[in-house]
Amino acid sequence: MRYRTLGGTGIEVSTHCLGAMMFGAVGNPDHDECIRIIHAALDQGINFVDTADMYSAGESETIVGKALKDRRDDVVLATKVHFPFTEGRNRSGNSRRWITRAVEDSLRRLGTDWIDLYQIHRPDHTTDIEETLWVLSDLVSAGKIRAFGCSAFPAEDIVEAYHVSDRRGYGRFRTNQPPYSMMARGIERSVLPTCRRLGMGVLTYSPLAFGFLSGKVRKNQPLDRSARAALAPDRFDPALPANAAKYDAVEQLVEVADGIGTTLPELAMAFVTTHPAVTSVISGPRTMEQLEGLITAADLTLDDKTLDRIDEIVPPGTDVYRADAAWQPQSLTDLTQRRRALTDR
Repeated sequence: MRYRTLGGTGIEVSTHCLGAMMFGAVGNPDHDECIRIIHAALDQGINFVDTADMYSAGESETIVGKALKDRRDDVVLATKVHFPFTEGRNRSGNSRRWITRAVEDSLRRLGTDWIDLYQIHRPDHTTDIEETLWVLSDLVSAGKIRAFGCSAFPAEDIVEAYHVSDRRGYGRFRTNQPPYSMMARGIERSVLPTCRRLGMGVLTYSPLAFGFLSGKVRKNQPLDRSARAALAPDRFDPALPANAAKYDAVEQLVEVADGIGTTLPELAMAFVTTHPAVTSVISGPRTMEQLEGLITAADLTLDDKTLDRIDEIVPPGTDVYRADAAWQPQSLTDLTQRRRALTDR
């Protein structure tokens, strides 16, 4: 296992990070098995674990907390805040009011006194970024978190946050966590260069393209609907024209993997860690078998010929599908920001 420094924090993390999204009701509800998977990952040299408060409505954090009970000092622990998972007003977002409450709940579920990396799960344009950076800086001063970052922030929001931190003397986002894979390369245009320029660590998620690069999703073959496909069946329906490009790309990428004697998921994992801006790639196994397959990829290095072939299939900076289905910028969702009032047209 290789290790890299996390965004100028001085904290060393493994290039492969164990994602805990599939631990709990959404993925694997067997707590004991999930704990065994976490322990196996740690035994293989992974020292970085990422979860979020909304994964299985807090159950993922609870499982991770149980697993790390006697191994907390050996692990860099990351979690996130933003999305609602209980009913009621003011129980989501990036406000001081919610973050102050949410971090205490996460600490309790995780069974720890501190969080190494606390991340803002998505932008919140109803909250001034200054408000968010202020409370996060206070949490660092209070010793509840060691550093903070953002997740799936576009380049313009990252730059705005950086300048607010600089102007107001707050701590700054040390990391960003965007989706990135051989089939979703849009962040190569501006997000990754911006993070690199600002010295931010990058933890990428969805390296298997929501399961399309798992090797189990193939053209003209039966689809396993017990895993990712059950969460969002429309993404996999071969009858939908929008999915045709995904299936075509998979078949070509399988040929690349076969040509170098590896598997498609191993190729996918190795591809992500090749980019110089990427610190660690998050993989979220649901079973021990899936973990073992991902660990194997940690030692794989891709040569330029292989990377050139991947570039031919999915050109740099392009997306075969929209990688982040959980959030859209307000500039697109708010009609008033895209259309002048009738009286002004």
